Amino acid sequence: MSIIPQEATEKEVLFGRIQKFFSKHKIGALLKKCNGTKEKGVSAVSILKYKLCNIFVGRSMYMQQRTGSFKENFSKNTFYRFLNSVKTNWLRFTSLLASDIINREIMPLTDAKRANVFIVDDSLFSRTSCKKTELGSRVFDHVDMKYKKGYRLLTLSWSDGNTLIPVNSCLVASANESNVIGPVSSFDKRTIAGQRRTLAQTKAPDVMMKLIDTAVSSGVSAQYVLFDCWFANPAQITQIKSKGMDVIAMIKKSSRIKYGFGDSQLNIKEIYSRNKKRRGRSRYLLSVDVMLGKEDPIPAKIICVRNTANRKDWLAFICTDITLSEEEIIRIYGKRWQIEVFFKTCKSCLNLIGECHSLSYDALTAHTAIVFTRYMLLSLEQRQNEDSRTLGELFFFLVDEMADITFARSMSILVSAMLASLQSVLKLSDDQLDIFVADFESRLPEYIRNALHHSVETA
Repeated sequence: MSIIPQEATEKEVLFGRIQKFFSKHKIGALLKKCNGTKEKGVSAVSILKYKLCNIFVGRSMYMQQRTGSFKENFSKNTFYRFLNSVKTNWLRFTSLLASDIINREIMPLTDAKRANVFIVDDSLFSRTSCKKTELGSRVFDHVDMKYKKGYRLLTLSWSDGNTLIPVNSCLVASANESNVIGPVSSFDKRTIAGQRRTLAQTKAPDVMMKLIDTAVSSGVSAQYVLFDCWFANPAQITQIKSKGMDVIAMIKKSSRIKYGFGDSQLNIKEIYSRNKKRRGRSRYLLSVDVMLGKEDPIPAKIICVRNTANRKDWLAFICTDITLSEEEIIRIYGKRWQIEVFFKTCKSCLNLIGECHSLSYDALTAHTAIVFTRYMLLSLEQRQNEDSRTLGELFFFLVDEMADITFARSMSILVSAMLASLQSVLKLSDDQLDIFVADFESRLPEYIRNALHHSVETA
């Protein structure tokens, strides 16, 4: 019988995994590249490791100081100086770390034909009091449809359909000075601290473009950019298209936004009302080709679908890749839901909101970057535990790729069983069965047809 407590063993395993994560991805070198260094004393990477581990062992510096259990080789002032550092570029740090994880760990496990996506969304970063918190603002919460205190956490993430990796973010304050409640510190705009604060008071669509540019320059790539209707302006969509990426987004039912349809400029409601809708159980109601943008318009496809929450209502999506089928556009946009799970996990499990009570905007930015690093660690561990191909080269060649929302093998089994039952019960001839199969496949979405043929070929 072991006399070593189980809790101690679990902590050793945990710290071993974290140490492996730091060594494999050279966190210290990345932190140094982003100016996260100390002039003397304990290294910055050891402080980062301490901060990152706190949530996993259920401890905090405050309680350790109160109970006398703080045993680290640095003081409380050293810890807070690290978080409050004005020279550390946390935006670049998370982008470089995400790039290393994606390109070294995730991409070798996915097929080159898989559609990788950027997902952009924001969530409320609430603060109970903003009078002393730097750049604390009254920001509009899209969930409750009213103003609240805090920031908008605008986040860019990357996904292959199975694993989501947060790439970078910005705590966006109000661009309207009358809505800024907290103090505003002045810095030289050429410095990292000055650029960080300037970005914080920039309008969200422009911040989104900055996050995408930073991600691309750090080596992260994707075929599509997904976002909801709050960012779906023609100017942003055409700007992203000019960077070599396509957009799939939900669009507003606004009468002010016009699309080139035929020889006219119509809004989405007019387009919907003037076209015949598909009947029956089709996955979409309407699909039309339009031109997007006033200067140098680009072709796009608008798809209207039923609102599952209200059958009398409908939703509209736009895609700048007109070669995609309607079913494929809807399927790819379904990956956007992962970022909602990400926000829920960060707030409920990784203590994004309640852990840091600092009044400095630099410290809040550092805390957000460290929470994102925790999520990257967990995402990587989950992928390695679930994907058998991470066990070695043999599994890489023998185990099929993890499912990307579709279930090719399951569909093949179901169809084979159905055909066997038809032939047994209805006594269909081979010719009749071939006619039935051809008609059945013609009614399926393209990605399911491809999955069925792929299963037959590899069987």
